[in-house]
Amino acid sequence: QLQLVESGGGLVQPGGSLRLSCAASGFTLENYAIGWFRQAPGKEREGVVCISKSGGSTTSADSVKGRFTVSRDNAKNTVYLRMNNLKPEDAAVYYCAARKRAMCVLSPAEYDYWGQGTQVTVSA
Repeated sequence: QLQLVESGGGLVQPGGSLRLSCAASGFTLENYAIGWFRQAPGKEREGVVCISKSGGSTTSADSVKGRFTVSRDNAKNTVYLRMNNLKPEDAAVYYCAARKRAMCVLSPAEYDYWGQGTQVTVSA
């Protein structure tokens, strides 16, 4: 069974950092481009950052550029999202998703497999 599992969410103060992990089971992540998405209450799911299958290319939403970094460790079958200088508007449920293509995009509709999400809360 193909499965993605996110972890690492939690409560952080504004200006703080978190690292989210996306671990795969039942398939090999290195064959997929991976995207991170988020959804806040009452809002549509939006693309945050993504990384190509090779790891050589990443794309970030303007709202997180310079603060969020995506990386992958194919040996561990895991992709990471490092989030620095978190703001209250970053609070959301964060999801990782896999796309069986070489290149990544920030459109949720282009992804085939999804994790269940992990909550990130940014509050003083």
